[in-house]
Formats: sequence, C-alpha cells, structure tokens
Amino acid sequence: MKVIIINGPNLNLLGTREPGIYGKESMETYLPQLRKRYTGMEIEYYQSNVEGELINKMQEVGFTYDGIILNAGAYTHTSIALLDCIRSLRTPVIEVHISNVNDREEYRRHSMIGPGCKGTIQGFGLDSYRLAVEALSAL
Repeated sequence: MKVIIINGPNLNLLGTREPGIYGKESMETYLPQLRKRYTGMEIEYYQSNVEGELINKMQEVGFTYDGIILNAGAYTHTSIALLDCIRSLRTPVIEVHISNVNDREEYRRHSMIGPGCKGTIQGFGLDSYRLAVEALSAL
C-alpha cells in the first residue's frame, strides 16, 4: 500500500508553532515512528505553503496511490480549488487536523474540502495521522 501525507501552510513549523495547540513534536521526528509502525506500507510525505503546489502534488499521485492524508491547514476553510482537485481524483483522501477545529475559532469550524474527502479525523494531535493510516488500510 502506498500512501502520502500532504501538509499545507505553516505545518512545516510543527514542534515550534503554537505548541499548546499543535504539540512540541515535529513531523520530521513523528514520521519515522509512523513508518516504523507500518513497515508493510510505503508512507511518503510532502509539505507546501503554496495552494497550487498542493494541488499539483495531489494530481500527481491521485490516480496511482492508495491513499492521501491531507492536512490542508488554513486552506481547509477557504479553498474551493482544493475541493475541486480532491473530487477529480480516484485515490481516497482523508482530511486530518491535529487540533479539534470544532473547539477553536468559528472560522475554523467549516471545511471547504470535507465534502470531497472520504472522512475527517481531528483533535488527536499527530496521532491523527496514524488514525488516518488505519482508516485508509481498512478501505
């Protein structure tokens, strides 16, 4: 099984950005743990602060990979372009959020991309990514 985690804007700062919300661990330290846990699965990682680059990556992998785990960051709440991209893919997409967006600012409570995704996992810190891997492996 081949899966990619795609992270959007400001998620390159995990571990230092608002640790009270996003935790103190970086994706660079978490990802090896995830790969070690799922040795029979190829887990790739991509991060960009640029909306178009996220779309390009999803189009690149969205017809051949077995799953996409997408944390679109703030684009979750604004991007019809990401929604259109997700809807055009064959590969299932799981929407992920590290924090519980329903317990945050009002503007974070609406997902523009959610209607195109297979499901949403939120609020479990970086473990949200593991839960998404589990969900994809069960499809």
